[in-house]
Amino acid sequence: MADYVFGKLTSVIENKIARSNEIHSELKKWERSLSQIRALLSDASQKEIKDEAVKQWLNGLRHLVYDIDDVLDEMGTDAMHDEFVNESEGFSRKVRKFMPSFITSFSVSNRVGSKLDDISTRLQELMDEKEKLGLSVKNERSKDKNRRYQTSLINAKSIIGREGDKNELVQKVLSDESCNENFGIVPIVGMGGIGKTTLAKLVYDDQLVKDHFELKAWVCVSDDFDSFHISKVIYQSVGGEQKNFEDLNLLQVALRDQLMGKRFLLVLDDVWSEKWEDWKTLEGPFFAGASGSKIIVTTRKKELVRKLLNHDHPYILQKLSPDDALSLFAQNALGKNNFDLYPELRRHGEGIVQKCDGLPLALEALGRLLRNRTDEEEWKRLLDNEIWMLEDEGGILPALRLSYHDLSACLKQLFAYCCLIPKDYVFEKKDLILWWMAEGFLQNSATNKTMECLGEEYFQELLSRSFFQHVPDDESLFVMHDLMNDLATFVAGEFFSRLDIVVEKNVRKEAFKKYRHMSFACEEFMTYNKFKAFERANSLRTFLAMPYVVGNNFWQIFKLSTFKKYRHMSFACEEFMTYNKFKAFERANSLRTFLAMPYVVGNNFWQIFKLSSKILVDTLPQLPLLRVLSLSRLAIDEVPECVANMKHLRYLNLSRTRITHLPESVCNLYNLQTLIVSGCDKLTNLPENFLKLKNLRHVDIRDTLLWNKMPLGISELKSLQILSNKVDVVENNDFFISWLRNLKNLQAKINIKELQKVQSARDIQGVNLSQNRVGKLHMGWSNVFDDSRNEKLEKEVLDVLKPHSDNLKDLVIQSYGGKVFPNWIVDPAFLCLTSVCIGNCGNCMFLPSLGELPSLKKLDIGDLNEVKVVGSEFLGTGTAFPKLEILRIENMTGWEVWSTKSGVVGAVMFPCLEELYIVNCPNLAEVSLEALPLLRVLHLSCCGYGLLTSLIHVASAVTTLNINGITGLSDEVWRGVMDYLGAVEEVSIYHCNEIRYLWESKAEASKVLVNLRKLKVRECSKLVSLGEKEEEEDGCNQLTSLRILELRHCQNLERCNLPNSIEKLKIYDCPLIASVSFPTGEGHKLKSVEIDGCEQLPDTYREMENSEINQ
Repeated sequence: MADYVFGKLTSVIENKIARSNEIHSELKKWERSLSQIRALLSDASQKEIKDEAVKQWLNGLRHLVYDIDDVLDEMGTDAMHDEFVNESEGFSRKVRKFMPSFITSFSVSNRVGSKLDDISTRLQELMDEKEKLGLSVKNERSKDKNRRYQTSLINAKSIIGREGDKNELVQKVLSDESCNENFGIVPIVGMGGIGKTTLAKLVYDDQLVKDHFELKAWVCVSDDFDSFHISKVIYQSVGGEQKNFEDLNLLQVALRDQLMGKRFLLVLDDVWSEKWEDWKTLEGPFFAGASGSKIIVTTRKKELVRKLLNHDHPYILQKLSPDDALSLFAQNALGKNNFDLYPELRRHGEGIVQKCDGLPLALEALGRLLRNRTDEEEWKRLLDNEIWMLEDEGGILPALRLSYHDLSACLKQLFAYCCLIPKDYVFEKKDLILWWMAEGFLQNSATNKTMECLGEEYFQELLSRSFFQHVPDDESLFVMHDLMNDLATFVAGEFFSRLDIVVEKNVRKEAFKKYRHMSFACEEFMTYNKFKAFERANSLRTFLAMPYVVGNNFWQIFKLSTFKKYRHMSFACEEFMTYNKFKAFERANSLRTFLAMPYVVGNNFWQIFKLSSKILVDTLPQLPLLRVLSLSRLAIDEVPECVANMKHLRYLNLSRTRITHLPESVCNLYNLQTLIVSGCDKLTNLPENFLKLKNLRHVDIRDTLLWNKMPLGISELKSLQILSNKVDVVENNDFFISWLRNLKNLQAKINIKELQKVQSARDIQGVNLSQNRVGKLHMGWSNVFDDSRNEKLEKEVLDVLKPHSDNLKDLVIQSYGGKVFPNWIVDPAFLCLTSVCIGNCGNCMFLPSLGELPSLKKLDIGDLNEVKVVGSEFLGTGTAFPKLEILRIENMTGWEVWSTKSGVVGAVMFPCLEELYIVNCPNLAEVSLEALPLLRVLHLSCCGYGLLTSLIHVASAVTTLNINGITGLSDEVWRGVMDYLGAVEEVSIYHCNEIRYLWESKAEASKVLVNLRKLKVRECSKLVSLGEKEEEEDGCNQLTSLRILELRHCQNLERCNLPNSIEKLKIYDCPLIASVSFPTGEGHKLKSVEIDGCEQLPDTYREMENSEINQ
């Protein structure tokens, strides 16, 4: 922050914004004083760790820097306003930077003048005090602040030292111990960062566990034990319908019905509340579940388990053993599990591991800190750092605090800002970067990189050091580990506050006066009294509403405090938000950020939240210093009038609101960088003077009607990046063409539809998407193929729509009418292209050489009915599809031949293919493929048996086989297929109407199906029984791996003989089945039986529907 403000001050002086000689002279004094202070910051940042006086001096400096920034920003903004007023109607096309050099005048009000005097006095006091503190000029140790680690050296998903823990927990979960009620509790207890959640996930995803439970749900509880929210997540996870419940009773009744008679597994992760009534409120529906249901609870509090859950023997998760800890550290630091290649580093590594005390998160964080550093002195310096000797304040481990101190000053500031994010809150990278940018944190005069590029680099740096983590199964979302969140809160100090953190009142009362950044979690009902203490929070820059409720002493703590120095706050949205909750913010006139953080449950993508209009009228006008304002998903019909007066505003988010227009006054927000109106489906026009927003960098118009409403002169805003997900080409509409031709910063996803309406390729010759960094490009023509289609023109149009190769990740081409595709589609220069979809291209006769794309991971091809042969032209040269993991080919009714015989000696095909789906390709008969060594999932539907036999011969590692509507699949053919199913674990056979018996005998099947765990057979009309000789064998010791059997809608099924290993049986709508041979004796494992619609079975069988069989 200091460097940014110093640069801004220099710009103000150089560009003579202040015409007054007196003020100009005063600013020069500031510059000289700050220059001297900057030289001492390295020494001060080291000494503040143990010297309280230095820490207070630095805090005073930071507060002063905020105030200087506010004054300079006000001066620059007023000057910009004067310049715009004086400009002619055809104002300049040149986009100015934040501190434009053309400003030549500034009128100083008495108010600004008094601020200058106050700042000068405080600055002189800091200058005087620095002499007493003995601060000196020290050069910070040189380091590569933006170094990129070799992520190939580490497997982030690798887990070391927890196999024994996992096996023991799996046994607990599968056993009937601790089941006094229908459900048993399995608590996992340990300190923060020890790996409780990781262990719970290992158990949750174990195959034995998956097969054992009918229903599963995972809830991250965190600090707030909200019974309504937890119940709702469980209800939706176990298959409940999407609906809004008015109260907890209705929700829990529905949840009880959903769980009725079914064995469920529930994970309540990170539980903090010790209130008995919280648990009693939640547990009601669980008693309806089947016996053997389990609830895994992870918590840091052993006492909570004893008092709340009446459990005296929780699973105490221990630290990693020294050997495992050393291995985990080495893996993260060196990319190896040991120090064999770096023996000179071992003793230092052992010392660091000892300091981490077996904590996995700390080991990973410090390991990544040293990644690619093999200099022994670097390791020794880390080991000997005096921070290790500090008391563990605030519950933050010294190891993690050291990771923070290794960051550059800029990264420290960015990370500290993240303390406003509640624990377990899932966020997107772009949102955080735009907030950073709006706060002025992404300024670097030493580089020509854009603020967005800097933000991306800084984010990746923090991610590589484990300050952030990817959300499982979604690489686009991120979360902070609890310990990292604690660390951010600790280092943020008195400048940030997240109001869900409970701290002693006597500390808070004085500290609140100095806060600059705040966030708070919303709860079900938010009243005025809760926020009354904000009346004097006149230094706040950030105001963030976050979607979590933590603690019940919230407003009691803060009503005694004043908030004069707060700068940043956030709040979480709830369904109804009243004026009383926000009234106290009317005097928080130094707030810089006001962020409504909507929490959307499940798939309710369009959910909105109701906010009292009085808040917009009475509260927002009192926040003149806002840099960030988000009203996303609030039920507002118009933009509050006061927004026009927020001259410092950089970020305005109105997405998913009901606004119908943007007022002209918004065009006076000269500093605005980001405008988000995505999902404003009632917004039809932009204001006439929209082009006055010359500093605008990001406009998000996805899911709106604004594409054809953007002004033609929009291309004058050279830094503008527009996000849109649909462009409809209108016949003879020149706007579309000229707009695209001139815009140079179109980004993210663009969907161009109705391209058949383009009259001439020359019309879009200048569009030149190759100059735009589009990440996702979807192009479509009409799906009607008639005489009006022009194959040559469509080929020319697709040719000129080639995107930039550096950024394209996702390409979709639909209903293209050409016979061949342009060469650019298979250009190996598309290094980021990971997903391609080509569909309904009715005239196409040959597939393009997509095997040339070096990074392609997912490929979907469908409805290309003129394609008859797929051969070497599809593969290209060299290794074909080197990274492809998922291949899906559908509705290729004309396809007859598939060959991967390229004729190239030693050529490799599909080396990484894991999943293959072929659907409705009935004429594909001639198949000649090379081995598919990594194929695990094979799904074939509406195809001939020849395809199945050919593929299974080259895919011996398949673990999941799904076949549906395979013609010609006789008993003999299927048994030939079985010979290659040694690795298969799950088999599903649907609509195969020629098969009568799956195997001759279970004894024969046991020789090949050695890993089969789950078998599903549905709507196979001629199936008589699983085994042809079932009546002659007892089956006790056959097919010992089979756990789950499901038979549905098999009209001629007569009997079923079960092996002893079966645990779960379902038989539905098999009207002729008259005999089911259940396992008997002590060795059987059958636990669940569901039978329905089987009229020929004796009543004793049919009465077993939904019953539970105990050993």
